[in-house]
Amino acid sequence: MTPAPTLRPRRLRRTPALRRLATETRLHPAELILPAFVREGIDAPRDIVSMPGTPQHSLDSLRRTANAAAEAGIGGIMLFGIPERRDAIGSAADDPNGILNVATRAVAEEVGDALVVQTDLCLDEFTDHGHCGVLDPDGGVDNDATVDRYRAMAIAQADAGSAVLGLSGMMDGQVAAVRDALDLAGHEEVAVLAYSAKYASAFYGPFRDAVESELTGDRRTYQQDPANRREGLREASIDLDEGADIVMVKPAMSYLDVLSDVASISPVPVWAYQVSGEAAMIEAAAANGWIDRRRAIEESIVSIKRAGADAILSYFAIELAGWLR
Repeated sequence: MTPAPTLRPRRLRRTPALRRLATETRLHPAELILPAFVREGIDAPRDIVSMPGTPQHSLDSLRRTANAAAEAGIGGIMLFGIPERRDAIGSAADDPNGILNVATRAVAEEVGDALVVQTDLCLDEFTDHGHCGVLDPDGGVDNDATVDRYRAMAIAQADAGSAVLGLSGMMDGQVAAVRDALDLAGHEEVAVLAYSAKYASAFYGPFRDAVESELTGDRRTYQQDPANRREGLREASIDLDEGADIVMVKPAMSYLDVLSDVASISPVPVWAYQVSGEAAMIEAAAANGWIDRRRAIEESIVSIKRAGADAILSYFAIELAGWLR
Protein backbone atom coordinates (compact mmCIF):
# COMPACT_ATOMS: atom_id res chain seq x y z
CA MET A 1 0.00 0.00 0.00
CA THR A 2 1.42 3.34 -1.04
CA PRO A 3 1.78 5.68 1.93
CA ALA A 4 -0.03 9.00 1.81
CA PRO A 5 2.21 11.84 0.65
CA THR A 6 3.65 14.06 3.31
CA LEU A 7 2.18 17.55 3.02
CA ARG A 8 4.93 20.11 3.39
CA PRO A 9 3.79 23.66 2.59
CA ARG A 10 7.20 24.89 3.74
CA ARG A 11 8.75 23.56 0.54
CA LEU A 12 7.59 26.72 -1.23
CA ARG A 13 9.09 28.96 1.47
CA ARG A 14 12.58 27.45 1.45
CA THR A 15 14.43 30.07 -0.59
CA PRO A 16 13.87 33.72 -1.54
CA ALA A 17 13.39 32.66 -5.17
CA LEU A 18 10.70 30.11 -4.27
CA ARG A 19 8.93 32.57 -2.00
CA ARG A 20 8.97 35.16 -4.76
CA LEU A 21 7.58 32.70 -7.29
CA ALA A 22 4.80 31.59 -4.92
CA THR A 23 3.74 35.11 -3.94
CA GLU A 24 -0.02 35.54 -4.30
CA THR A 25 -0.29 39.32 -3.91
CA ARG A 26 2.01 41.71 -5.77
CA LEU A 27 2.24 45.46 -5.60
CA HIS A 28 3.02 47.78 -8.50
CA PRO A 29 3.87 51.50 -8.24
CA ALA A 30 0.98 52.34 -10.59
CA GLU A 31 -1.44 51.13 -7.89
CA LEU A 32 -0.26 53.79 -5.42
CA ILE A 33 -1.62 57.32 -4.98
CA LEU A 34 0.06 60.05 -2.93
CA PRO A 35 -2.10 62.35 -0.78
CA ALA A 36 -0.55 65.85 -0.68
CA PHE A 37 -1.41 69.03 1.24
CA VAL A 38 -0.91 72.50 -0.21
CA ARG A 39 -1.17 75.58 2.01
CA GLU A 40 -2.01 79.06 0.88
CA GLY A 41 0.40 81.87 1.71
CA ILE A 42 3.66 79.97 2.31
CA ASP A 43 6.78 79.96 0.15
CA ALA A 44 8.44 76.85 1.61
CA PRO A 45 7.09 73.54 2.92
CA ARG A 46 6.15 73.28 6.59
CA ASP A 47 6.52 70.16 8.69
CA ILE A 48 3.46 68.49 10.20
CA VAL A 49 4.61 67.24 13.60
CA SER A 50 2.16 64.33 13.76
CA MET A 51 2.96 63.22 10.19
CA PRO A 52 6.74 62.80 9.86
CA GLY A 53 7.87 63.12 6.26
CA THR A 54 4.59 64.65 5.05
CA PRO A 55 4.63 68.47 4.88
CA GLN A 56 2.22 71.24 4.09
CA HIS A 57 3.46 72.16 0.63
CA SER A 58 3.98 75.50 -1.00
CA LEU A 59 3.03 75.63 -4.68
CA ASP A 60 6.67 75.22 -5.68
CA SER A 61 7.33 72.26 -3.40
CA LEU A 62 4.07 70.67 -4.54
CA ARG A 63 5.22 70.91 -8.16
CA ARG A 64 8.50 69.23 -7.23
CA THR A 65 6.67 66.48 -5.35
CA ALA A 66 4.33 65.90 -8.28
CA ASN A 67 7.33 65.48 -10.56
CA ALA A 68 8.93 63.07 -8.10
CA ALA A 69 5.68 61.08 -7.98
CA ALA A 70 5.55 60.89 -11.77
CA GLU A 71 9.19 59.81 -11.95
CA ALA A 72 8.52 57.11 -9.33
CA GLY A 73 5.80 55.69 -11.59
CA ILE A 74 2.98 55.91 -9.07
CA GLY A 75 -0.56 56.21 -10.34
CA GLY A 76 -1.75 59.54 -9.03
CA ILE A 77 -1.70 62.40 -6.56
CA MET A 78 -4.67 63.47 -4.41
CA LEU A 79 -4.63 67.17 -3.51
CA PHE A 80 -5.96 68.79 -0.33
CA GLY A 81 -6.05 72.58 0.05
CA ILE A 82 -5.51 74.65 3.19
CA PRO A 83 -6.82 78.21 2.72
CA GLU A 84 -5.77 81.30 4.65
CA ARG A 85 -9.38 82.38 5.24
CA ARG A 86 -12.44 80.28 6.02
CA ASP A 87 -16.14 81.00 6.36
CA ALA A 88 -19.39 79.22 7.14
CA ILE A 89 -19.98 77.93 3.60
CA GLY A 90 -16.38 77.33 2.55
CA SER A 91 -16.32 80.01 -0.14
CA ALA A 92 -12.70 79.34 -1.04
CA ALA A 93 -13.54 75.80 -2.12
CA ASP A 94 -15.10 76.79 -5.45
CA ASP A 95 -13.20 80.06 -5.95
CA PRO A 96 -11.09 79.67 -9.13
CA ASN A 97 -8.35 81.55 -7.26
CA GLY A 98 -8.69 79.41 -4.14
CA ILE A 99 -5.61 77.44 -3.15
CA LEU A 100 -6.89 74.00 -4.13
CA ASN A 101 -7.95 75.09 -7.61
CA VAL A 102 -4.76 77.07 -8.17
CA ALA A 103 -2.69 74.08 -7.06
CA THR A 104 -4.68 71.74 -9.30
CA ARG A 105 -3.93 73.89 -12.34
CA ALA A 106 -0.26 74.05 -11.39
CA VAL A 107 0.12 70.30 -10.94
CA ALA A 108 -1.88 69.47 -14.07
CA GLU A 109 0.38 71.77 -16.08
CA GLU A 110 3.49 70.33 -14.43
CA VAL A 111 2.90 66.59 -14.90
CA GLY A 112 0.30 66.41 -17.68
CA ASP A 113 -0.75 62.84 -18.33
CA ALA A 114 2.22 61.35 -16.45
CA LEU A 115 0.19 61.37 -13.24
CA VAL A 116 -3.56 61.30 -12.57
CA VAL A 117 -4.34 64.57 -10.80
CA GLN A 118 -7.10 64.12 -8.24
CA THR A 119 -8.77 66.51 -5.81
CA ASP A 120 -10.55 66.14 -2.50
CA LEU A 121 -14.13 67.37 -2.87
CA CYS A 122 -15.21 68.25 0.65
CA LEU A 123 -15.81 71.43 2.63
CA ASP A 124 -14.08 70.58 5.90
CA GLU A 125 -10.78 72.24 4.99
CA PHE A 126 -12.62 75.42 3.95
CA THR A 127 -15.25 75.99 6.66
CA ASP A 128 -14.71 77.95 9.84
CA HIS A 129 -16.58 75.27 11.80
CA GLY A 130 -14.65 72.33 10.36
CA HIS A 131 -17.63 70.26 9.24
CA CYS A 132 -17.86 68.71 5.80
CA GLY A 133 -20.94 70.72 4.90
CA VAL A 134 -23.13 73.75 5.41
CA LEU A 135 -24.77 74.00 8.82
CA ASP A 136 -28.48 74.52 9.45
CA PRO A 137 -29.79 76.99 12.08
CA ASP A 138 -29.60 74.29 14.76
CA GLY A 139 -25.93 73.55 14.05
CA GLY A 140 -26.47 70.28 12.21
CA VAL A 141 -25.16 69.59 8.73
CA ASP A 142 -27.73 70.46 6.05
CA ASN A 143 -27.45 67.62 3.55
CA ASP A 144 -29.13 69.28 0.56
CA ALA A 145 -27.48 72.69 0.99
CA THR A 146 -24.15 70.89 1.25
CA VAL A 147 -24.75 68.90 -1.92
CA ASP A 148 -25.42 72.17 -3.75
CA ARG A 149 -22.00 73.40 -2.62
CA TYR A 150 -20.45 70.13 -3.83
CA ARG A 151 -21.91 70.71 -7.29
CA ALA A 152 -20.18 74.08 -7.46
CA MET A 153 -16.93 72.62 -6.16
CA ALA A 154 -17.05 69.85 -8.74
CA ILE A 155 -17.27 72.28 -11.63
CA ALA A 156 -14.45 74.45 -10.21
CA GLN A 157 -12.16 71.46 -9.71
CA ALA A 158 -12.88 70.04 -13.15
CA ASP A 159 -12.29 73.47 -14.71
CA ALA A 160 -8.93 73.56 -12.92
CA GLY A 161 -7.85 70.27 -14.47
CA SER A 162 -8.70 67.56 -11.95
CA ALA A 163 -9.23 64.18 -13.62
CA VAL A 164 -10.78 62.45 -10.59
CA LEU A 165 -12.95 64.11 -7.94
CA GLY A 166 -12.80 62.46 -4.52
CA LEU A 167 -16.20 62.90 -2.88
CA SER A 168 -15.32 62.45 0.78
CA GLY A 169 -18.12 64.33 2.52
CA MET A 170 -20.53 61.40 3.03
CA MET A 171 -23.67 63.36 2.11
CA ASP A 172 -26.67 61.42 0.79
CA GLY A 173 -27.08 61.86 -2.97
CA GLN A 174 -23.67 63.48 -3.50
CA VAL A 175 -22.55 61.16 -6.30
CA ALA A 176 -25.65 61.64 -8.44
CA ALA A 177 -25.61 65.41 -7.88
CA VAL A 178 -21.94 65.81 -8.78
CA ARG A 179 -22.24 63.55 -11.80
CA ASP A 180 -25.17 65.63 -13.03
CA ALA A 181 -23.31 68.91 -12.45
CA LEU A 182 -20.23 67.68 -14.29
CA ASP A 183 -22.22 66.44 -17.28
CA LEU A 184 -24.22 69.67 -17.56
CA ALA A 185 -20.97 71.67 -17.47
CA GLY A 186 -19.40 69.63 -20.26
CA HIS A 187 -17.09 67.62 -18.01
CA GLU A 188 -18.39 64.17 -18.90
CA GLU A 189 -14.82 62.84 -18.98
CA VAL A 190 -14.08 63.68 -15.33
CA ALA A 191 -14.34 60.63 -13.05
CA VAL A 192 -16.15 60.47 -9.72
CA LEU A 193 -14.45 58.68 -6.84
CA ALA A 194 -16.99 58.04 -4.09
CA TYR A 195 -15.69 57.69 -0.55
CA SER A 196 -18.46 55.17 -0.07
CA ALA A 197 -17.51 53.45 3.17
CA LYS A 198 -15.96 56.25 5.21
CA TYR A 199 -16.00 55.66 8.93
CA ALA A 200 -16.00 58.08 11.88
CA SER A 201 -12.50 57.03 12.82
CA ALA A 202 -10.03 58.06 15.51
CA PHE A 203 -7.26 57.54 12.96
CA TYR A 204 -7.93 60.89 11.21
CA GLY A 205 -6.24 62.90 13.98
CA PRO A 206 -2.98 63.77 12.19
CA PHE A 207 -4.90 64.70 9.03
CA ARG A 208 -6.81 67.28 11.02
CA ASP A 209 -3.48 68.70 12.17
CA ALA A 210 -2.35 68.79 8.53
CA VAL A 211 -5.34 70.81 7.34
CA GLU A 212 -5.52 72.87 10.55
CA SER A 213 -9.11 71.79 11.07
CA GLU A 214 -11.48 74.08 12.96
CA LEU A 215 -13.69 71.15 13.99
CA THR A 216 -15.10 70.86 17.48
CA GLY A 217 -17.21 67.82 18.23
CA ASP A 218 -17.33 64.98 15.72
CA ARG A 219 -18.79 63.86 12.39
CA ARG A 220 -20.76 60.85 13.56
CA THR A 221 -24.04 62.09 12.10
CA TYR A 222 -22.71 61.61 8.55
CA GLN A 223 -19.65 59.34 8.73
CA GLN A 224 -20.26 55.66 9.46
CA ASP A 225 -20.25 53.87 12.80
CA PRO A 226 -17.05 51.78 13.13
CA ALA A 227 -19.17 48.94 14.50
CA ASN A 228 -21.15 48.55 11.27
CA ARG A 229 -19.93 46.22 8.52
CA ARG A 230 -23.04 45.75 6.35
CA GLU A 231 -23.56 49.50 6.20
CA GLY A 232 -20.33 49.91 4.26
CA LEU A 233 -21.56 47.55 1.57
CA ARG A 234 -24.93 49.32 1.48
CA GLU A 235 -23.32 52.74 1.03
CA ALA A 236 -21.10 51.43 -1.77
CA SER A 237 -24.09 49.90 -3.53
CA ILE A 238 -25.95 53.22 -3.40
CA ASP A 239 -22.95 55.07 -4.86
CA LEU A 240 -22.63 52.51 -7.63
CA ASP A 241 -26.30 53.00 -8.48
CA GLU A 242 -25.71 56.77 -8.61
CA GLY A 243 -22.91 56.37 -11.15
CA ALA A 244 -19.64 56.30 -9.19
CA ASP A 245 -16.66 55.44 -11.40
CA ILE A 246 -14.59 54.28 -8.39
CA VAL A 247 -15.56 53.49 -4.80
CA MET A 248 -13.43 53.95 -1.71
CA VAL A 249 -13.07 52.39 1.74
CA LYS A 250 -11.52 54.64 4.39
CA PRO A 251 -9.67 53.98 6.67
CA ALA A 252 -8.07 50.92 5.12
CA MET A 253 -6.17 48.91 7.72
CA SER A 254 -8.91 48.78 10.37
CA TYR A 255 -11.63 48.01 7.81
CA LEU A 256 -10.16 45.22 5.69
CA ASP A 257 -13.36 43.20 6.16
CA VAL A 258 -15.42 46.03 4.67
CA LEU A 259 -12.89 46.44 1.86
CA SER A 260 -13.16 42.74 1.03
CA ASP A 261 -16.96 42.94 1.06
CA VAL A 262 -17.03 45.92 -1.30
CA ALA A 263 -14.44 44.41 -3.65
CA SER A 264 -16.49 41.23 -3.91
CA ILE A 265 -19.50 43.05 -5.43
CA SER A 266 -18.10 46.11 -7.17
CA PRO A 267 -18.04 46.24 -10.99
CA VAL A 268 -15.82 49.34 -10.81
CA PRO A 269 -12.36 49.82 -9.25
CA VAL A 270 -12.18 49.76 -5.46
CA TRP A 271 -9.63 51.97 -3.74
CA ALA A 272 -8.61 52.23 -0.09
CA TYR A 273 -6.97 55.00 1.94
CA GLN A 274 -4.23 54.23 4.44
CA VAL A 275 -5.02 57.25 6.55
CA SER A 276 -2.82 59.61 8.52
CA GLY A 277 -3.17 57.89 11.88
CA GLU A 278 -2.37 54.49 10.40
CA ALA A 279 0.82 55.88 8.84
CA ALA A 280 1.71 57.85 11.99
CA MET A 281 1.53 54.71 14.15
CA ILE A 282 4.06 52.99 11.89
CA GLU A 283 6.35 56.02 12.00
CA ALA A 284 6.13 56.34 15.77
CA ALA A 285 6.75 52.66 16.46
CA ALA A 286 9.66 52.59 14.01
CA ALA A 287 11.18 55.75 15.53
CA ASN A 288 11.20 53.97 18.89
CA GLY A 289 12.87 50.91 17.41
CA TRP A 290 9.86 48.72 18.12
CA ILE A 291 9.26 47.61 14.51
CA ASP A 292 11.17 47.45 11.25
CA ARG A 293 9.87 50.48 9.37
CA ARG A 294 10.27 49.23 5.81
CA ARG A 295 8.84 45.80 6.53
CA ALA A 296 5.89 47.33 8.39
CA ILE A 297 5.11 49.69 5.51
CA GLU A 298 5.32 46.92 2.94
CA GLU A 299 3.23 44.52 5.03
CA SER A 300 0.56 47.12 5.70
CA ILE A 301 0.13 47.99 2.01
CA VAL A 302 0.18 44.33 0.94
CA SER A 303 -2.61 43.61 3.44
CA ILE A 304 -4.76 46.32 1.85
CA LYS A 305 -4.09 45.00 -1.65
CA ARG A 306 -4.74 41.42 -0.51
CA ALA A 307 -8.13 42.44 0.89
CA GLY A 308 -9.21 43.65 -2.53
CA ALA A 309 -7.99 47.20 -3.20
CA ASP A 310 -7.19 47.99 -6.81
CA ALA A 311 -5.31 51.15 -5.77
CA ILE A 312 -4.17 52.53 -2.43
CA LEU A 313 -3.75 56.08 -1.18
CA SER A 314 -0.71 56.16 1.09
CA TYR A 315 1.68 58.80 2.39
CA PHE A 316 4.43 56.22 1.74
CA ALA A 317 3.60 55.98 -1.99
CA ILE A 318 6.77 57.49 -3.48
CA GLU A 319 9.10 55.74 -1.05
CA LEU A 320 7.37 52.40 -1.50
CA ALA A 321 7.46 52.74 -5.28
CA GLY A 322 11.24 53.07 -5.05
CA TRP A 323 11.47 49.84 -3.09
CA LEU A 324 9.31 48.02 -5.62
CA ARG A 325 11.60 48.81 -8.55
